[in-house]
Order: sequence, then C-alpha cells, then structure tokens
Amino acid sequence: MPHGSLSLPARLCLLAWDSATIEVMPAAHAVRAGALAELARRGLLTDENGIATPSDMDALTGDGVLDGLLELVRESRPHHWRSWVTLHARVTFDAAREQLTAGGYLRAEKKRVLGVFPSVQHVLENRAAVDALGQEARRILDARSPEVSGDEAVFAALAAAADLPAALQDGDRERHKQRVEELIEHSGTSAILGELCAALSALPTTD
Repeated sequence: MPHGSLSLPARLCLLAWDSATIEVMPAAHAVRAGALAELARRGLLTDENGIATPSDMDALTGDGVLDGLLELVRESRPHHWRSWVTLHARVTFDAAREQLTAGGYLRAEKKRVLGVFPSVQHVLENRAAVDALGQEARRILDARSPEVSGDEAVFAALAAAADLPAALQDGDRERHKQRVEELIEHSGTSAILGELCAALSALPTTD
C-alpha cells in the first residue's frame, strides 16, 4: 500500500494536500476524527453513553499522534465524541503533519512572515502517495459491494464526511451519503463512526 504503516489520522492528513496545486486544505477536524476512530478500533477508547472513555489508563500505541490524543482524553474531563472532533483538534493535526514530514511525505521549509517573523511551511513531497490514497478512497466509495475491510470502511467514510478534495474530486459528499452509511455499518464501530461522520458533515468545509 502507498501509505505503508501510516496510521488512519496520518492518511487523512495527507489527503489534505492537493497533489496538483501542492496546496493544503483545512483538515484538522478530519485528522482528529481519524485518531478517535483508530483508538476506538484498537479498543483504547470505548463508548459510555456517548462519552469517549479510555479503557486502560496506562496502555499506549507507540504512535505519537494516537498516544498524544489518548493522553489528552485521559487528562481532560469527559466529552462526547462530537466534542472531541473539534476540541484542540489542531494539536492532533500538527502531530500528524510532523509524522508525515519525518516520513518524507512532506517537506518543511523555513520562511519569514512579513520578512521578519520566522515560520515553517510544509510542502507536499510525495505526490504519488496522495494520488494513491485518493484513488483508494474513491474506489471504496464507488464500490457496489460492502466487501471492504473495517479499516478501509472507516478511512473512506471519514474522508467523504470531511469532504477531503483528494477523495471527493467532485466536491459532492451528498452524492456519497448512502455509501457512507453502508461503510459505517460495515466498520465494526458503527455507533462511534456514525457520531464522528455526523460531526464532520455538520461542520463547514474550513477548520
């Protein structure tokens, strides 16, 4: 697979980059939803009456993006899944972006804002990976059959709900609404994924 061992939030983060224009689209909420979904699939976050609840106060995944969010949930007061999609979402996006930079998918370029203030711009380095991930998402979304893995179902459903341009080139997430519902049911964590997708669909397409 083009994404190798990248986690779900890292894959969704990579889809924020347009391989044609090399511009990045807002995707912090999608990346956060991906991290929540992956932690749920691993059994490290469970649903307690709509609340995202850690199942083990000591377990870690070894993935910096996921473990950072897991620690944040553990140290915070209880919140519903939908609240966690937006609450400090930029923290998770930044962690995923740094992970992609370390993996060579992005390149960090130093620049100065207004010619004075130092800043860093992240530029797409691996266009082929974005194209392949976009093709994978579209293949899953356009499939007639629900015969996909749980991981594929979660990935494509969140990409569509967030209206990530590499996955939805027509920019029409409404057209895929029925398919997303099928993928949610097939995901193995339908209640949680349904909440995450609903949260993303209710947000504007800017973060």
